[in-house]
Amino acid sequence: MSDDIWQVFALKYAERNARTRANSFIFDDDHASPHDMDYFIWVARNSKRTILIDTGYDTEEANRRGRPVLRHPVEALKVLGIRPEDIDTIIITHLHYDHAGGLDEFPNAVFHLQSAEMAFATGPCMCHGTLRMPYTAQHVCQMIHHVYSGRVIFHDGEGIVAPGITLHHIGGHSRGLQSVQIKTASGHLCLASDASHYYENFISQKPFPIVDSIADMHNGWQTIQSLASHRDLVIPGHDPLVTRHFPALDNTDFGWRLDVGPHKPIEI
Repeated sequence: MSDDIWQVFALKYAERNARTRANSFIFDDDHASPHDMDYFIWVARNSKRTILIDTGYDTEEANRRGRPVLRHPVEALKVLGIRPEDIDTIIITHLHYDHAGGLDEFPNAVFHLQSAEMAFATGPCMCHGTLRMPYTAQHVCQMIHHVYSGRVIFHDGEGIVAPGITLHHIGGHSRGLQSVQIKTASGHLCLASDASHYYENFISQKPFPIVDSIADMHNGWQTIQSLASHRDLVIPGHDPLVTRHFPALDNTDFGWRLDVGPHKPIEI
């Protein structure tokens, strides 16, 4: 495999099934129907490197928020034969609790983060409870410690992590949210993360309720589609449809291969 061609995997570590569509969409006529949410971390791997995208959240955070984990994200990585100490590069799409809750589990990793996200998570906007709610101070402080130990690389807008892997500042859901473009044998895949929690957010232009800027969220939907070779290679951050449309790994019921594309076109 070429150094700039990657395999991409989604590993599910938690789920929330007591949600309704009102929790997922603004300006949606159907507020009451059930609407599940899955929680993932992602892995990009080729013959030379393994890169982790986001770290999920741990049992302590699960207990604090009343949102149990099905498996610790570190345990989920074992299905790919990955030990936390072997990871040297981690992309943090944003610092919300469910994407940056295990930073200290990876002692040898350098973290890639947008400067705007660190400024947002440590600045005056965190005086507002609504904006502060998705963050956990302990996680943000851990990232600050990693800054002081020389283990954070900041990006302003676009950035290169490795051949075939680039970062793109989106904003919208959080001030410094970034999505990841990954070159695969099937074309360019866009790991949108929470630029679009669900396919329906970007396909039907329905904003997610946790939002810093609706304008940036709308513009982000255009960006994530432009970063993918075709729409079915846009991977949303929390959609259970990913688990139904992409091929499952042979040795587990919580891992899926993304770079080969879905079994059939995504329909919502």
